[in-house]
Order: sequence, then C-alpha cells, then structure tokens
Amino acid sequence: MAGHGHHPAHRGVQHGDLRVPGGQRPEGPGGLGEAGRSPGPGPPGGGGAPAGEHPPGPRGHPPAGGGGLCPRRRADPVGRGAADRRVGHDRGVPPRPQAGGGRPAPGHPPGRAEEHGHRRHGGHRRPGQGGGHRHGDADGDGEDRRPPPPPGPGGDPLQRKMKEVSRVLSLVCVGVCAVMFGVGMLQHRDILDMFLTAVALAVAAIPEGLPAIVTIVLAVGVGRMARRNAIIKRLPAVETLGCASVICSDKTGTLTKNQMTVLEVWTPAPAHRDRALTLGTLCGDAQEGPGGYIGDPTETAIAQAAAQAGLEKAALERDMPRRGEAPFDSVRKRMATCHALPNGEALVAVKGAPEAVLARCTHLLGAQGPRPLTDGDRRRIAQVGGDLAGQALRVLAVAQRLQPALPKSMAAESLEAELTFVGLIGMMDPPRPEVRQAVDRCAGAGIRPVMITGDHKDTAVAIAKQLNLYRPGDKAIDGAGLDFLPQETLEEEIEAFSVYARVTPEHKMRIVQAWQRRGHVVAMTGDGVNDAPALKAADIGCAMGKTGTDVAKGAADMILTDDNFATVVAAVEQGRGIYANIRKAIHYLLSCNIGEILTIFLATLLPVSQAPLSPVQLLWLNLVTDSLPALALGMEPVEKTAMTQPPRGKEEPLFSKAFSRRLAWQGALVGGITLLAYGLGLHLTGTFAVANTMAFATLTFSQLFHAFDVRSETTPLFRLGVLSNKAMNKAFLAGAALQAAVLLAPPLQGAFSVVPLALEQWGMVLALALTPLVVCEAAKLLRPKGRKKSPAGAARGVRETVGTR
Repeated sequence: MAGHGHHPAHRGVQHGDLRVPGGQRPEGPGGLGEAGRSPGPGPPGGGGAPAGEHPPGPRGHPPAGGGGLCPRRRADPVGRGAADRRVGHDRGVPPRPQAGGGRPAPGHPPGRAEEHGHRRHGGHRRPGQGGGHRHGDADGDGEDRRPPPPPGPGGDPLQRKMKEVSRVLSLVCVGVCAVMFGVGMLQHRDILDMFLTAVALAVAAIPEGLPAIVTIVLAVGVGRMARRNAIIKRLPAVETLGCASVICSDKTGTLTKNQMTVLEVWTPAPAHRDRALTLGTLCGDAQEGPGGYIGDPTETAIAQAAAQAGLEKAALERDMPRRGEAPFDSVRKRMATCHALPNGEALVAVKGAPEAVLARCTHLLGAQGPRPLTDGDRRRIAQVGGDLAGQALRVLAVAQRLQPALPKSMAAESLEAELTFVGLIGMMDPPRPEVRQAVDRCAGAGIRPVMITGDHKDTAVAIAKQLNLYRPGDKAIDGAGLDFLPQETLEEEIEAFSVYARVTPEHKMRIVQAWQRRGHVVAMTGDGVNDAPALKAADIGCAMGKTGTDVAKGAADMILTDDNFATVVAAVEQGRGIYANIRKAIHYLLSCNIGEILTIFLATLLPVSQAPLSPVQLLWLNLVTDSLPALALGMEPVEKTAMTQPPRGKEEPLFSKAFSRRLAWQGALVGGITLLAYGLGLHLTGTFAVANTMAFATLTFSQLFHAFDVRSETTPLFRLGVLSNKAMNKAFLAGAALQAAVLLAPPLQGAFSVVPLALEQWGMVLALALTPLVVCEAAKLLRPKGRKKSPAGAARGVRETVGTR
C-alpha cells in the first residue's frame, strides 16, 4: 500500500457540479487507508437495501473474472474454449467454483446480458405484482412464454415461393400440352409428331434450371455480403433479409465504436478521485499489453485513466493481490474482488451499476472519512448519475469495505455487504460516424431501427438522439417498465418505442415477439450466450463476429465481422437486391416460356399443316435462352432504388396481380411476334421451311433481347446503362453466336431443319425480335409514378411506412 501514497493528485476532480478543482491528496497510502473503513451498520434509514430490493442497475458493468489477456470468467461453465468464456453463464448451467472461492449468489447462476446488461433480480415483486401475477401468458419473471408466430408451412419463404412457382408451372404446362395433343388428335394429325411436340414443349416450358439459377444467385449474393463484412450461414436467410422491417440493434460496439474513455470521475469529497480509480482498476481484469491495456473496453478505459493518474495496475495488484472475487452477473449487476493488504487487513472493491452498488452501501466516504449514508446522499448520487447519463456517458459506481482480515467466504452476499460508497465514473463511447447515414437510409427504406441496450435510459436516449434514431414524439422504456407491461399491452404499444434500456435477454425475447405479432420481420443483433434464444426467435439473428460468443454465432443466421450496424443495413440492401434478381430471372424465364407455349398452342388451333417450331428447335431454345441470360440477370447489381421502397411482406406472394399481368402480356407479345414472323414467311415465300426458320430465329433473338429490358421492372434501360451488366453482355453474345451458327452453318442447318434466309428476311427477323425490348421500355416510361415515400432520415416517416400491414 505504501507504494501508492506518492502518486500526485490531479486537477479536474469532479465534485458536486462535476468540475471541482483537485489538488488534495487522499489520506492513507494509495488513498486506501483508515479513512475508507466502514465503522459498521449505519442508523435506520441509512442502511443498504437488501439484495434484490434495488431497481435495475445501469448497463455497462464490466465483465468479471480472473486474469488473462481478455476479460473472461475464471471458469468455463459451458465447456467451450476461450472464445466462449464470456461474462456470464447460460441459464440452467451450474457455475463452477470461482478462483479464490468466489461464487455467484445462491439461486442466481450468472448470466450475460447484452453489452453486460442486467437481469431483474429474481424473486423481486413490484407494487401490484402478486405472487400469481402473469404478464398475459408470460411467467412471473417477465419472459413471454407464448411461442412466437409459427412459420409458414414448407420451410423458408423463398422455398415456399419456389414451390408455388413449380406448382403453377406444372399445372399450366401439363394442361396446355394435354389440350394441344388432344386438339391435334381431333385434327387427325400424326400421333407421333404431336406426341414429340407436346413432350418437347413441356420440357422447354418448364424452367428446370431455375433451382440451380436461384442457388447460384443466392451464393453470389452471399459472396457479395461476405465482402461487406456480413457472413450468411443459411442461403434462404438472404431472401428474408430483404423483408426486414425492424432492426433491433445493440448499442455498444454496434451503434458506437466500443472505445471507452473516462471523462468524468465524481466523488462526494474531491480528495478521493484517485481512490475511485484505484477501486475501479482493482475490480477489473484489464491487462497490460504491448500497445496499452487489453480486455473489456470499460475496464481498459478505467485502467488507462488510473495509469494517467500515476496508478499503474501492475503496481496496484502487486501491493494488493487479489484473493477472491464474486464475478459480475446480470442479476446482481455488480462485481466484487477481495484483496490482501500489506498490514494483514483486507480490502473489498466493488463496481457496477450505480443503483445496484448503492443498494449495498451503508456509508459514504466524505471529506472526513466514512459516515452513514443518508436518503439525501442517495438522492444526490442518483441526480449526479442521471446528469452524467444525460451526457451520453456510461456510468459505474465504485465502493469499498476495509476489514481486519480476509473473509472466510468469498460469496457475493458476504463481499457485497456494508459497503462504503466512494464515487461514480463516467465513460464516453462515441457513436460510429457511418451509423447516422445508415439510420437515415433505413428511414427512406421504410425500416424501423430501434436501440436495445443494458445502459441507463438517459444514456441510451442521448446516444439515440445523436444518431437521429430517437426523434421528438418517440418514447423510451427500461427493463422496469417492461416488467410492468403485460405482453398484450407491449404488443399494442411496441411501435411507440425507439429505445429499450436496461434490458435483459428475457426482455429481448419479448420485444422480438411483440414486433413479430405486429406483422413485422425482425432482425436482431446479439453477442452473448443468453442472447441465443432471441437470435433464434428473430426472423434474422445477427451475431457479432468480434465480441460474440460461439453460442450466439451458432444461433444466428448472419455474423457481422465488424460488429457494425451499417453492415446490417448494407446486408438488408443486398437481400433486397438478391430477391429482385431472383424475381427478374423468374420473370424472364416464365414470360419467354409463355411465348413458346402460346406459339405452339395457337399454331395448333390454326389451320396450318406444319407447326412453326419442331421438337428439336424447342429443345435448342431451352438450351440457349433459359440458361445464360437468366443466370446473368442474377448477377445484376443492386438497383439504386432498392432502399427507397418500403419492405415487402414476408408472405407476399411472388405472383402478385401486377407481376402476373406483366408475365401474361409480355409472353403474349413474344408469342405474337413469333407467329407473325411465321405468317410473314408463309405469305412472302409460300414455303414452310422459310417460315419455320424465320419463326425459330425471331423467337430465339427476341428472348435474348428481352433479357435486357427485364433487368429492371421500373428503371429504363438507358438509365441503367445498356452494357452495364457485363455478365448479360457475355450471355447475349454467347447465345447470339450459337443461334447464328445454327442458322448459318450448313452442317447444322440440316440438323435443325432450317434454311438460309435472304437479307430482307433477316431484316424482318431482327425488327420483330427487337419489338419486345422496345415495347417493354416504352411501358416503363409511360407507367405512372408510385406514391412518394417518406424522405430519408425522417424517423417519423418510418413509422408510417412500416406500420402494421
């Protein structure tokens, strides 16, 4: 201890108005002498509240545990490696004994809440909560026990949509082919020819390559997301991302940089600033590394601030070695360590949520030493803590107890009793600069971003305002408020809240379920063991790649390698683009196949003795036009308008009325120009061979040209850039070259029953083949503009666009 008595005091000691000049030195060696000894229980009214009778403490309490380069528990309760030794244990897993004999409070196995968030203390009942009170169908601990909305039958939404496409195509194609075959029989045509034509038409009309194309498009999208720091674990999750209408995001490390800096240290007496930093440093697991302290950002910030005050952690631990600890858990919201002093006495250092620490204090360290803690002192400390939180600071409280010898028990109940309050430490974690823009993009896209944090509500709201996530008229609610709300009431009022503070993993589950029952598709971020149920319940679970546990990563659908909220928004944009590309591929394939079906079916009904296309030509069409162009549409870059539209419904059918109408008239257009080419060939030459060749060439080239106008449903091609999709350019050239070879190479002409065409006949073929492209592009220009969406950045507009559907 003596080694700490010579550290100079520092200016800027916070006191009262948070800025009282320093200059006084704490009494006793290292600021931990007799002045810090608690004289015993205080008078009635000044004693500490029993455990479990305090309100939820602030988020931001650092993790507990022993040494090492990272903030870890000394025990690994779930048997995982270092990456999983997080701050808490999963529920239901009995904790191992802690180093030094420390253990969690009986009946409360430690559990990690988001960002070191906090659980409501078990067994606590607030006014109006009887022993049998239930939150709707929730149990007494506030967790909703009703199951989340059941998923639709048949797997993921994309899988169900593909089954829908398959069912519709199968019924239509089989029906049309059967009718065509029957009509041919009634017309006394050759049975074998009609059978071969019907089978070839069925093969060509059903896009058997669609599953492969969808899989490739999803895989390409996953690769794009991985390059933008989002790793997708399940391919169908990509499509679900595009439906996201609510993003429930952690604060620390996701919305903020997770780079803590101590800005304020407040003590009731100005002379005890160094004492507060010493206690905060001792009660932590930060370790010195090559470039500074390593470990939890909260603990490293305190250790760094202490080092700047001349209180090096290594020297403190050498003079006051740790002999035991009560690790942090989200029920107690505190961490306690016990240290041996050179004179044989023992020091208990405690840090944690101000409310939680203050509830265990009976005394306050004033200018003249410890004195009983009064109700006025408690109000003053709470006010100062609120002022610090209102400045967007994470606030921790520190307390101590000196006793003649090491305690026999290192249990939390023993260590965290009759404490002396020392001070408050306020730390700033600045917002990420790119998050504000991402929040604004969410507003323009009809996505509602909300903050879920374990921090104090005032701290969370202050950060949310800086990010434009919390606007005038929005509300914030903390864990205590959530505990009072029945689940049915929460579901009714869930859209009013933009900030959820002091949450526990159980609260996260309730929040996710409430949003889902309002018809929203929810993306949820999390990193802890106990976040796994909420990640599973969310439509898209997003685990943190840097700070997340293996349990959270295993439960999530997506892993953010940079722990950044902006990455979630970028992933949603990619999800929308991928779904749009899949829709474009289906649009192209089905409109072309409808054209083929109509060509053969109508030709069968007309009084012509020979079909416009032979079976081998139909199979060739299937090879040339149904593969590369459709795949190239899947490579289309995400359109600039992707994040200007509201999210689609998760169960929104693929074959909407507008989509079906486009397929019908575009397919009819392709079939019509093919029959027109066939009729022109017959009219001008009177030979079926020329007419067949013209129809074959027109149908093939029209489908290749048609692929260009399908690249966007709303944006004209000249705005996209005619040659901007390199994959499409290559697919078109490959298809055109193959078709030209069949039409021009004599050895292939005989195999495909085609004849050479004259120059004017080639001119008619190309003019007809370009018709679908010209007509579809003109339709885009003439289409009425949709309703103007809420401007980007207007959070109030998000509420309008993502309201209950």
